[in-house]
Amino acid sequence: MSTTIFNSTISANVPVLPQGAGYGVVVGIGLFFSALMIGLTAVQARYTGFSPKTSEEFNSASRSVKPGLIAAGIVSAWTWAATLLQSSAVAYKYGISGPWWYGAGATVQVLLFAQLAAKLKRNAPYAHTWLEIIDARWGRVAHLVFMFFGLATNIIVSSMLILGGSATVTALTGMHTLAACFLIPLGVAIYVVVGGMRATLLCDYTHTAVLFVIIFIFVFTVYTTSDKIGSPAAMHRLLTEQAVINPVPGNAHGSYVTIRSKDGLIFGVINVIGNFATVFQDQAYWQRAIASRPATCVKAYLIGGLAWFAIPFMFSTTLGLSAVALRGDPSMRVLSPADVSAGLPASAAAAALLGKGGAAMLLVVLFLAVTSATSAELIAVSSILTYDVYKKYFNPKATDEQILKVSHAMVGLFALVMGLLGLIFFYIGISMGWLYEFMGVVLGSAVVPIALAISWRKANKWGSILGAIIGFCTGLVAWLVTTATKNGGVINVTTTGGDNEMLAGNLASIGVGGIVTCVVSYFWPENFNFDITRAINAPAKAEEHSRTPSLGDDEKKAVPNHEVSSVHSTTVPGPLARAEEEDELNPVALKKAFRFAAWSSVILLVVMLLIIPLPLFFASTIFGERGLAAWVVIGIIWTFASAFTVVLYPLWESRGALWMITKGMAKDIVSRGSGKYEAPVDSKA
Repeated sequence: MSTTIFNSTISANVPVLPQGAGYGVVVGIGLFFSALMIGLTAVQARYTGFSPKTSEEFNSASRSVKPGLIAAGIVSAWTWAATLLQSSAVAYKYGISGPWWYGAGATVQVLLFAQLAAKLKRNAPYAHTWLEIIDARWGRVAHLVFMFFGLATNIIVSSMLILGGSATVTALTGMHTLAACFLIPLGVAIYVVVGGMRATLLCDYTHTAVLFVIIFIFVFTVYTTSDKIGSPAAMHRLLTEQAVINPVPGNAHGSYVTIRSKDGLIFGVINVIGNFATVFQDQAYWQRAIASRPATCVKAYLIGGLAWFAIPFMFSTTLGLSAVALRGDPSMRVLSPADVSAGLPASAAAAALLGKGGAAMLLVVLFLAVTSATSAELIAVSSILTYDVYKKYFNPKATDEQILKVSHAMVGLFALVMGLLGLIFFYIGISMGWLYEFMGVVLGSAVVPIALAISWRKANKWGSILGAIIGFCTGLVAWLVTTATKNGGVINVTTTGGDNEMLAGNLASIGVGGIVTCVVSYFWPENFNFDITRAINAPAKAEEHSRTPSLGDDEKKAVPNHEVSSVHSTTVPGPLARAEEEDELNPVALKKAFRFAAWSSVILLVVMLLIIPLPLFFASTIFGERGLAAWVVIGIIWTFASAFTVVLYPLWESRGALWMITKGMAKDIVSRGSGKYEAPVDSKA
């Protein structure tokens, strides 16, 4: 009998799927979505008047996207490999507190970013990147300093995407890590180059829809039909048995079904700090605010943040807890600490529950999550390198055609860099989990300066620059000193990755950066006039002429290209579109939107980080069977609501544009060539 178990355990550690399946998903599905996005881009260009052949449409989707699609884009861009893998890993280590702290600790930043999105539309409505705002306000030194933090954010996020994706693909199929690192971003780069920002958002939408379908399959398998678990009561029983065999250090009575988890709380603090950095400093989130319509920008971020919470929370409450419950089962992979750090509990549980089918679904959902987030990073870095490096320092008078060519080239370049980064970190032994906790140490110091740059006229230039630099240095020192102190002077990948060590670095970085910035700004306040940033790329009214309608405006006149540089003019909207746009940029309306964003996001932050978890933590509550069942049911309801808002709602709000496309295609079928979109002529022209 023992021999049988031993052999079964060994076989559970062998890749469940053949190597060809890995290449089939990475190459096959990647190319399929590339072809799909290329086709959608061609349809968009023919039947809607929007063409990615202009830099404004390529980089910002003509600033015309409605809230449902922006929300889907936010959900997709924020669904990293870590969202699925790291959340399951912390559920595996800390029990039910892990999913809560992961979900809540990474949701509040998106909710709070709604305030910055409102300020962006008010104070810099025509900016292409957040670094353009830094440059206009504080000049070249600040621009270069904060560009370091911006690109460092994209590098760390991209590395986590590739590390998590390649580790799971290799574990499930045996595909070589080298191949996975380079092939994953390849297919993404193809459709991003062809379709730009709008293609990225459409891809985000399709990936998000598939993601929710697969999450529901796993949820209902684990909690209703599985012969290994099958119900919340069975899950509770198995977790209770595991707590007796392997109690969780720092948890109330070693239980997996309690929020009272010391290490879980430490992870929660690290998670909150690190994700402030990766939201506030990642051009991908600013880009979605830039692409959205001013009137609905705040709505998109609030919807997107609340919808996203359900993904890591329910996914990890399902597969992360299943990995614990099935520990010791012959079909369950034996997980080493390195496997957990690499984020493999989810894939191990999926394979144990549903065999090859489960492994294949996990592989697909992870690949879609990685590629959609990768597309967001590619277009984000392309925008920074194009506008803040090429146009700023090499060719200030760049034409629209030159900007577009450079944007394409930068997408391809960063796709290659992503593969190299993933490979380098893999070979030096840095895992996705290590990077996830480390990101706040490096990036946290710039959070407060960047937020204040766009929202507070009194923020001091040198206080903000010094805050970012001093906080960065302090975070690194605190991290390394704590590591050396707690580990007898030994500093390596293993010792630096401890929770307390990472906590010290994260707190020092964001805390010192914020304090220095605020103190200097308080004693030496500036009195900045935001009219300077409002003038960034502002269209010249004297040059206005009619353009094409907006995809999301039900055949109303709008413009696919707003860009007019202060140095070099390109194309601008027609008078009707300008009137509508100026109405949406009304200062009173945007101020009201900011107040709504502030109250809503702060209330939700207090509820998610304080009111719900802390009473359960301090009461050392251990859930019974009914308590766990209620916890799971609430998660399922939240997931259904999320799926509705980011899968069905975008279809409803774009019904006018979809009808326009349908009519055009029907005309082409009846009379070849007659369906092409023609811009309406302004009768006053």
